[in-house]
Amino acid sequence: MDRNKLAYVSAAMVGAGTAVFFVWWLWTRHQRQYLPNKWRKVGELSDLLCFPVKSLGAIRLNSMECTQMGLRSGWLRDRILMVIDLDGQFVTARQMAKMVQISPSISGSMLTLKAPGMISVSVDLARLRGSFRASVWGQAVPACDCGEEVARWLSRFLLQEDTGLRLVYYPLDKSTRQARTKAKIFPLVDSSHTGAYPDSTSYTLQNEASIADLNTRLDEPVSPLHFRPNFLVKGAEVLEEDNWEWIKIGQVVFRNIKPCTRCIFTTIDPETGIKSPTVEPLKTLRKYRTISNPEMRPYTSDSPVMGLNLGLYSSNGIVRLGDAVYVNESDESAAPIVSSSPKYCF
Repeated sequence: MDRNKLAYVSAAMVGAGTAVFFVWWLWTRHQRQYLPNKWRKVGELSDLLCFPVKSLGAIRLNSMECTQMGLRSGWLRDRILMVIDLDGQFVTARQMAKMVQISPSISGSMLTLKAPGMISVSVDLARLRGSFRASVWGQAVPACDCGEEVARWLSRFLLQEDTGLRLVYYPLDKSTRQARTKAKIFPLVDSSHTGAYPDSTSYTLQNEASIADLNTRLDEPVSPLHFRPNFLVKGAEVLEEDNWEWIKIGQVVFRNIKPCTRCIFTTIDPETGIKSPTVEPLKTLRKYRTISNPEMRPYTSDSPVMGLNLGLYSSNGIVRLGDAVYVNESDESAAPIVSSSPKYCF
């Protein structure tokens, strides 16, 4: 075969391969967005929690709007604020366990923080101006500083100093952060679900029965707040959430993006801000909830999983306490080409 003919054949093969890949890519995107048409009820929404400031206390509401960025009710939005150090690095209760004792509330655009032994402090989110770059897990994120008064308040409560910490607000209505590299082993993880400042995705879900089962293995029981879910479901079977692909709460549809890996944060008592001296429930979870799949193990290491990271796959909608929770029935015509439920091998 002469060089010209060889070049022609090679180009044709590359072109054909590119075309096949492009068709596969389009089909994959279509299938990943294709909503199920058969559902079965697995339980009800028993708690609805929003954490406006990363690592601080929760706000419970009877209903909230679900958006691509997370839960929202007016100026109240999930993990839309965070604490940073003077280098712009995010700070969480992993380093400062007392953060969970700070209780946020929002009235209109006014955010108020309360903590034991402190006079409350407020900041008007509508009056914030300017933007710079902070960091979450080494990734740059836009941030708007919340001012000196709340910075001094946080520093005094958490550091017993006048300076050292700042509070920042996410100034945009869309995600800008890429999915973390270690999470990309799960095929549905992408940048569209990273929200403002959450660790992984815009939503998390926990099953009451799975936490109750965990508590049978512990000397001291833990509460769902140890896992800081947005959605708590009652009525489902123990650990059946591992196999859920699509989840519908009321009329709002979510996708199981990945299992939620757990860290030292779970050992912090949400009421006292004290870490468990026995490293529970993390130690017990590692005995039966660690992923052993050899392809995934390098990415999850010894971090156990409990609960789900979700992404919104329908238009915005309202969820309410007591809403029925459904999962998709097995339906080959609606099954995505990329599964969100690989064999985790616990």
